[in-house]
Amino acid sequence: MAKKTGLPDIRERFGDAVRTRREKLGLTQEDLAEKAGIHRTYLSDVERGSRNVSLVNIERLARGLGLRIGDLFAE
Repeated sequence: MAKKTGLPDIRERFGDAVRTRREKLGLTQEDLAEKAGIHRTYLSDVERGSRNVSLVNIERLARGLGLRIGDLFAE
């Protein structure tokens, strides 16, 4: 995928923010997936930046990580 800005794709940046926060909390992918009510393989796809996440699942992930939605985009 061509990157005009030189930044990683938004999906990759979002996935990195989720992974970073999850690891800071000492959670496994399975732990976070359970807290968020999503499947572990879906979470894995999100963290790799290969999944275009819906707003519903962004909200679920934020709750599972103890964050507000905007906090995930600020990291």
